[in-house]
Amino acid sequence: MPPTQNKCHPIHRRLGAALLAFSLLLATAFLVPGCRSVPDITGTSAAAPSQEYEQYTETSVKERDRFDQFTERLFRENIASSQLSLHFTLADPERYGITEAQSPFGEVSLEALKEDMADTKQVYEELHGFDTSALSDQQKLTWSVLNSYLETALMSDGLELYSRPLAPTIGVQAQLPLLLAEYTFYDRDDVTDYLSLLSQIDTYFGELGAFEKQKAESGLGYSDGTLDRIIDSCKTYLVVPQENFLTETFDERLETLTGVTEEEKEEWRNEHVTLIAEHFLPAYQSLIETLTSLKGMGTNEMGMCGYPDGEAYYEYLVYAATGTSYPSVDALTDAVTYQIEEDAAAVAELLNPQLYEEMLTASFRETEADTMIEDLKTQIEADFPQLPDCTCTVKDVPQSLELALSPALYLTPPIDRYEDNVIYINRNERYDGTPIYTTLAHEGYPGHLYQTVYFTASCDEPLRHALSFPAYTEGWATYAEFQSYFFDNGLSPDLQKLQMHNQAVTLGIHAILDLNINYYGWTRDQTAAFLEETYGITDRDTVDRMYDVMIDNPSNYLEYYVGWLEFKNLREEAKETLGTSFDAKSFHTLLLETGPAPFPILQSYMKAWMATSSLSQAAS
Repeated sequence: MPPTQNKCHPIHRRLGAALLAFSLLLATAFLVPGCRSVPDITGTSAAAPSQEYEQYTETSVKERDRFDQFTERLFRENIASSQLSLHFTLADPERYGITEAQSPFGEVSLEALKEDMADTKQVYEELHGFDTSALSDQQKLTWSVLNSYLETALMSDGLELYSRPLAPTIGVQAQLPLLLAEYTFYDRDDVTDYLSLLSQIDTYFGELGAFEKQKAESGLGYSDGTLDRIIDSCKTYLVVPQENFLTETFDERLETLTGVTEEEKEEWRNEHVTLIAEHFLPAYQSLIETLTSLKGMGTNEMGMCGYPDGEAYYEYLVYAATGTSYPSVDALTDAVTYQIEEDAAAVAELLNPQLYEEMLTASFRETEADTMIEDLKTQIEADFPQLPDCTCTVKDVPQSLELALSPALYLTPPIDRYEDNVIYINRNERYDGTPIYTTLAHEGYPGHLYQTVYFTASCDEPLRHALSFPAYTEGWATYAEFQSYFFDNGLSPDLQKLQMHNQAVTLGIHAILDLNINYYGWTRDQTAAFLEETYGITDRDTVDRMYDVMIDNPSNYLEYYVGWLEFKNLREEAKETLGTSFDAKSFHTLLLETGPAPFPILQSYMKAWMATSSLSQAAS
């Protein structure tokens, strides 16, 4: 059963903006939107929660047991596909009946992807062999979520060679070292597993290089510009074996172990340096050489739709990334355009010379990451349900990795050890304009950390934790980030609104460019004309930078923007329907307990919740 995205699972990122916020503010202040109509939102079918009393008959009990066995098997097979995913999903896999992983990092080849697709078809057939009427309400939800996940994966049938494991900042080669640096040592076996991974990374990168070569020979290779950016990312990891972030964190992790001798630790340290020199560095050097040899073979200088079946593959990427309720890419594009215009109009209405001056000098009240985290915990108490006890450690991205990574990252903890959480902040000067307060709201409270811990603690269906719905997780974090602008944070009410709407416009522009470049085939000149005519952005370097980001990472910005837009729509619908009886904490609790899922499913559960809330209001 293949994942719907080729990304290192445990990392969630906050996107950086390629636009300068101030220049965008000035441009949108004078924007006069044309006539707008609200786009239609047509939800696809999804199973709604049952309101009937659950009947416990012998037949239903057997069917429920069979379904539990089915989902438990899928969970074990999914996370045991690689040692890396197994370790980051479970701290103690033996408790789940898993004794070893199938491979170190997972297989990368056209044959493996085709086998995954065949497995997906088999699982889909098995899923539809269950009598859903006999399942419990929780199982019905799992059935619906898995069904949607599989149907989306099947959209890529025959397009396996379009898969993109490499990308300048979100590719495997960029994120794997950080995962290795955060590979927790719970016992001595974890140390040996980690060293084993290092010893096989060159083999894995050889598979990545062979896959990219096969793509290029089939006419699906990267452009030279994208190759150069991936190569630059690889060069970041050409470190000195004895002095680098991996060696530093390895020493730190060894010190947390108990029951091992100093002699053993020293032996492991020496082995680690040897493996960095003989396997880690050669892996990156070899990949650089392979990618360099492919230059000149990639003829598509445009977005995904510039490939033979690129439009179909991008459509798959859109639905895999967003799980959107909009019935087509055209309808989604209309909705994104409309929302950008709404937020741009709000910026134009708010902005005046006095507020602009305030924006230049104002800052969030808290200035240190640790105190910001504590402040955010307090700020969300009224509108968000309480979390179980957990910790959050904020670390700086290692300086050697700053240019290769996003402004901030959250590492998802194992589901059986969700109490320990880590957020990375990138202190590179290019992110100086990114406010740490809202970044920590995105990554921490009430964003990724909060949502992950809440769902992990409340959902006892392991398979749900193995299914990826990026727009739910990234959309929730963006929704949380935008909510934090309105906390008691030291900003004036008008400045809070201005900054939130401006950030929404900035993210929205990236989303609409993602769609227009990768689906509708915009050229660089068309993109430049759009940005100049609509937002007054004339700097060609900025235009080229944004264009490159879109072709390097098709559908990536949609996870954030479309996810936020869907959550925003859900909240507005709930407030309009329930009126004064709308309760933000109850609304958030519903979304959190339903958990990561496509938005049509969330819509159906929210409608049932609203119906119950309306009945309760009428009864009172």
